[in-house]
Amino acid sequence: MAVSISHSWETSVADSINSIYPIFSAYLVFVMQIGFAMLCAGSVRAKSTLNIMLTNVADAVIGAISYYLFGFAFAFGTAGAHSNPFIGTTFFALKDIPNESSYGYSYFLYQWAFAIAAAGIASGSIAERTQFGAYLIFSTFLTGFVYPVVVHWVWSSVGWLSPNSSTPLFGSGAIDFAGSGVVHLVGGVAGLWGSLIEGPRLGRFDVLSGKPFPIRGHNPTLVVLGTFLLWFGWFGFNPGSFTKILISYPDDAHEDGGNWTGVGRTAVTTMLAGSTGSLVTLFGRRMLVGHWDVMDSCNGLLAGLVSITSGCSVVEPSAAIICGLCSAWVLIGLNALAVRLGFDDPLEAAQLHGGCGAWGLIFTGLFAKEELVIQVYDSGKIGVTRPFGLLMGGGWGLIGAQLAELVAIVMWVSITIAPLFYFLHRMKLLRIPVDEELAGLDISCHGGYAYINHVQPEDNHHPEPLFSESDATYRSIQAEQHS
Repeated sequence: MAVSISHSWETSVADSINSIYPIFSAYLVFVMQIGFAMLCAGSVRAKSTLNIMLTNVADAVIGAISYYLFGFAFAFGTAGAHSNPFIGTTFFALKDIPNESSYGYSYFLYQWAFAIAAAGIASGSIAERTQFGAYLIFSTFLTGFVYPVVVHWVWSSVGWLSPNSSTPLFGSGAIDFAGSGVVHLVGGVAGLWGSLIEGPRLGRFDVLSGKPFPIRGHNPTLVVLGTFLLWFGWFGFNPGSFTKILISYPDDAHEDGGNWTGVGRTAVTTMLAGSTGSLVTLFGRRMLVGHWDVMDSCNGLLAGLVSITSGCSVVEPSAAIICGLCSAWVLIGLNALAVRLGFDDPLEAAQLHGGCGAWGLIFTGLFAKEELVIQVYDSGKIGVTRPFGLLMGGGWGLIGAQLAELVAIVMWVSITIAPLFYFLHRMKLLRIPVDEELAGLDISCHGGYAYINHVQPEDNHHPEPLFSESDATYRSIQAEQHS
């Protein structure tokens, strides 16, 4: 009897800890929303600060309702033997949640924090020129439908890309542990289409020559604050994706015991990749432009964090340094390409989250370690084999699944989000009028400025005002809006 009571007590304690762990992880991930708000606010001009802050608030509150009503159902809804590998079909408005066999409220909260992060990514790409009503439509559609479908593919046990599926793709399934593809690539591709369809901000490129003019954010202090808050929250984003911490491995499979070792290792790989990305970007941009830039360093840090998010639990710390190093050059290269092509993304979100998210999927397919893959996805079972990183001797199965996820996400987001933005554009609901963009979204749409006694300074690369009614940029966009 004493042994039975003791065992029951230990089980109860373990269940309690495993239930609390995702709740606290959700709190950390939610802090990232504050980080997004600060980063976005500092990266735009002062005259658009209120607008970008409000879009971040809207992401959280709209995401809460849409994810509660149908997003979570599309992401994780299952129907036993008749489950759909493409989209979930149960748990609408959290019906039958919690239940003993699958999900509880803490898991829903954690997944909601992820969903609003995906929308926050795209808000930066279309900043300073988007009608707020159009943004509300986009945010609802992304968090309530587009993003949850991708979650179902990869993170649901019945998804066609899931490594936990009974018949995983290429015998492996895609390893996207915390969402380089599911979260960041989705947000990056969505932002890419929004920015392409809207076009660049007034003054970003000369209409006749195509010459770029830098439009720098107004507050580097907010950028640094937001970056550190995001980094802090990432320790819930990546290690928190274990969802259960007290999972033991067989004694002879791994001497250190269980998931708690994986949680620590994941935190370390996250830290190393972000730090390496920041340093390489800092020095790389120093060589290219001739000065040290704090904003470049912050974006390099985020690039490393985005890239490691897919494979953070299944790679060694040394591989995380390689991940961060390459992510910095992916970001630098894509930013240079964006300027050359006349693409304007105020926060570099499409390049950073889209490009580095794609690299993160490929990196996992190259460097995932067999022992760690088995620990994470088979709880350290003895005698289990799985495809692992190509460069680690694991064959083509895993890298094939990673590439399949990459292509599927790009195609899915493109066929859903691009038509939405195009429809809003054709209906003249997407971009704000020229005069309102020149004045700034804060005064034209939100009734005031973010700062007391605000006076908008001229951009420091233009001694004269950027536009007049005779300006070619002004006239071309005004003509398009009245056509």
